[in-house]
Formats: sequence, structure tokens, C-alpha cells
Amino acid sequence: MTTKAAKFDTPTDEALALGRQLCFAVYSAAHAFNRTYKPMLDRFGLTYPQYLVLLALWQQDGMTVKRIGEELGLDSGTLSPLLKRLEAAGYIGRMRDPADERQVIVSLTESGRRLKTEAFTILAQIGKATGCSLEEIGELRDALQRLTRRLADNPQGD
Repeated sequence: MTTKAAKFDTPTDEALALGRQLCFAVYSAAHAFNRTYKPMLDRFGLTYPQYLVLLALWQQDGMTVKRIGEELGLDSGTLSPLLKRLEAAGYIGRMRDPADERQVIVSLTESGRRLKTEAFTILAQIGKATGCSLEEIGELRDALQRLTRRLADNPQGD
């Protein structure tokens, strides 16, 4: 049985209801995640964006600032102060690339590497907070990654 796809060109009040908006559902979920992560990260003195930087570095230590920005979708103006605070906290170090002085390489310190083991407890707590199985979490993640790619490929909605 096939169903006819809803048309996006027929305006109705119901179509504009806040609760029916995909963007608002994603926005609300992002805020709920931030509220859930906050007390877990506070004990390490981390913000959620700083935690994301550490996740990226735990995956591949010694990345350039540019590469971290690409991984996280952050520009250097947002990333630089964030990295400065991580460095002040002793989790990372920054140094100029000897092969290309324009590039800054970000590496984990011993303290930053040790924090990785603590991250597994955060992961487990988030898993419990979602109430989802590992399979459901994977399906949601994959669907959101597909959505992100589609929006990036077609930002004007053409």
C-alpha cells in the first residue's frame, strides 16, 4: 500500500503549527541533550562544545584546528576561544606545524587522554537518559546524519 506524499506547497494553519515542525523537534532535542550533558560535564569543567572537541581528538589525536573545525562544523572564530579554554584546563596543547607555520596542531595532554576513560561513563549515562536501545540510537543517529547531508547538499531547498 502506498500513500500519497504530503504537498509542501499548500499552506494550512496546521502545517505551520510549531509542534509539527521538524526543525523545532531537532532544536528541542538538541537543547534536551545539552541540559542532560551539562551536569555530567560540569564535574570536568567542560562545556558541550569542548567535549565534542575532545571526542574528535580521542578519535584522532594531533589534528589541525582547521580539521577540527571541519569535523565539528565550527568556524575558527568559535573554535579558537574554546581551544584556549581547553588548553588552560590542561586537556590539550597547541603548537604550530613545523612543516606549515600557518597551521596549528592540537594534541591531547596526558590529562586529556585520561579523561577518555571517564567519557565511557558519560556515554552510558546518556544511553540510559534516552531510554533507547543501542539499535534505536543507531537508527536515530543515521537518520539525522542523512538529514544533515541532504540539507548541506541542498541549503536553498531547491
